Amino acid sequence: NSINKWKFTINKRERLKNVLENKPVDYVPVLLFHHFCNEKDWDQGLVNSAAFEQNIIEHKNARKVFDPDVIKIMNDTLMMMPVDLSIIKEAADLRKIKPFSMGSKFVKKSVELTKRSLECFEGSDAPIYTTAFSPSYTLRWFMRDREEDLLQFIEEDPRSLAIALNSIAQSLIEFNRVLIEETGVEGFYYCVNNQNNFFEDSLFKAYVAPYEMEVLGKANDLSDINILHICGYDGLSNDLKLFKDFEAAAFNWDVESEGISLTEGKKLFGGKAVIGGFEQDQVIYTGTREEIEKATFDILDECGQIGTIIGAGCTLPTDIEEIRLEWVRQASIKYAVGSQ
Repeated sequence: NSINKWKFTINKRERLKNVLENKPVDYVPVLLFHHFCNEKDWDQGLVNSAAFEQNIIEHKNARKVFDPDVIKIMNDTLMMMPVDLSIIKEAADLRKIKPFSMGSKFVKKSVELTKRSLECFEGSDAPIYTTAFSPSYTLRWFMRDREEDLLQFIEEDPRSLAIALNSIAQSLIEFNRVLIEETGVEGFYYCVNNQNNFFEDSLFKAYVAPYEMEVLGKANDLSDINILHICGYDGLSNDLKLFKDFEAAAFNWDVESEGISLTEGKKLFGGKAVIGGFEQDQVIYTGTREEIEKATFDILDECGQIGTIIGAGCTLPTDIEEIRLEWVRQASIKYAVGSQ
């Protein structure tokens, strides 16, 4: 009952601003989300209009149960900017990857999906994010069935890799600008990874990181609330130190896969705000309300209530019950009440 009498002293946008500036908040906000579409419908928005429509409407359905502290548009059916790799037979062919046209159907439909999804949050004062992917994430996604080829190309001709990543970077920079200018989103949840040392450190630093950072830097020119999501899960881990010079307002990683707590990560990333704590498919997915509350309290006991957002290491399972996200938020409010 103390929660029901709880007086929120700031709105959602101010709460996030305080978190990012390491200032006190009335309660620690929650950033949790899951895909709305099954994997078979990912990236099918240009050919499957039913999936495209479902992708939008599920934002509204989810909000009936969990009205988020921080909005993240889920662009499941148009996740990845297409890259044509049919031409790539050898390393030098990576140089042939062309910049992507902003007049394309993908860009137009992405703008539509984002704007119409945002309408589902009418009246909310929560800050609004959309997902952005790094150049290497994008390239690896489209070569995910040809990883051996890609590794061979990198070994033979890392310069061609750099040229490809630069081309993809320029397209992503332009696409991100369109999203900010035309849709009403305010910041990016920018996904990077180098899971299990896919690129060895020296290669990553020389040929990959400059383009990852260029896209992020240009995104930072558009917004001062960008989040760096270092994508790891289920034993796929990253060397977080590779990302410590990336400039972002907040950092998110999987504490279990990486073996680095939120408190340790906050030190690594220069005191910036941190996001995470939950494993995507463990207690938050399977636990009782009491277990979820205890896990939330444990996260806040570990990292405190300043410069913290409760989240997960990655996207939650598609079929998670929406109420579980609300349980986490109620637990965070209850923790704040108990700390008074």
